[in-house]
Amino acid sequence: MYVVMNELKVPDEAKDMMKQRFGKSAESMKEVEGCLEFMFLEQSAENGKLIVFTKWENEEAYQNWVHSDSFKNAHKEKRESKEKSPATGNELSEFTVVYHT
Repeated sequence: MYVVMNELKVPDEAKDMMKQRFGKSAESMKEVEGCLEFMFLEQSAENGKLIVFTKWENEEAYQNWVHSDSFKNAHKEKRESKEKSPATGNELSEFTVVYHT
């Protein structure tokens, strides 16, 4: 199993917009081969983090998705959109699951 967490740096005033954006794409992740779980997390603390958490069958499944046309098209649409992303940065972390119960 493989886990990827993408911590988004988003100003507080733009968090609702980001939650809406990811809410729209969350349903489509059910159709991605090898994706076991998708969560969009919001930390409850003031200035809390927003994290995209995905769990995959293995690293290959994740890499296949990252290099897929659907991934590229989804991100291309956002880049070409007149609506600029409110995220000011991100930090991507990838993990191989050693133990899972």
